[in-house]
Amino acid sequence: MSSRKIKQEVLALLASADLDHICREVRQYAEKDLVSPLFSALSRPEEMVRWHAISAFGQVVPRLADQDMEAARIVMRRFLWSLNDESGGIGWGAPEAMAEIMLHHDRLTDEYLHMLLSYLKPDGPLEHQDGNFLELPSLQHGLLWGIGRLAERRTAVLIARGVVADLLPYLQSEDVGVRGLAVWSLGRLRAVVGRDTLLPLATDTGQVRLYQQGHVQIFSVADLVKNALLQITPPM
Repeated sequence: MSSRKIKQEVLALLASADLDHICREVRQYAEKDLVSPLFSALSRPEEMVRWHAISAFGQVVPRLADQDMEAARIVMRRFLWSLNDESGGIGWGAPEAMAEIMLHHDRLTDEYLHMLLSYLKPDGPLEHQDGNFLELPSLQHGLLWGIGRLAERRTAVLIARGVVADLLPYLQSEDVGVRGLAVWSLGRLRAVVGRDTLLPLATDTGQVRLYQQGHVQIFSVADLVKNALLQITPPM
């Protein structure tokens, strides 16, 4: 089958509503043949096509890594390059896809988590440049979503790497999506240190779009604060 035909079929598949169906159907293709169509999907205007592509990356690249680790590294480096100013691109979907991939593959987490986390940090003085701060709020949305998603399985390593402290400044953002996704991530990390810093946002009525389990739901920041506080301090 030609690469053009595969791309057409994959994009049509990603437009369907059932994520489980999508993940089953993509298995009919060789992993290496899916990489280009999935990258193409990240720049599509349809919101769910983009999110389904991110979810599919989390299934496809870990399987590719088990077959050919260097091929999987090339995919990860392509995401990193897309977030580099010199690439000439924007890197839409890159932080989310990297996180989804690392959620499902230990070795890729070991090799690339530090790079994903570097995007949370300011650049800093030359002698301490471990940051690659993302300035666009829309990219920050993806990064913060990725941290919250990784917290599902990588909580201990995220906390050990100081992610909680890195997240706290995002609570002060003027962008409602950044504030809300920072709250969501802190809750999923069960970050006790973040409890008092969440309380000022308990009346924030700004709306946040949140992708979970194949669907996008809308929450107020206040709703996310309430849920986060329940996770941080479970009821007795």
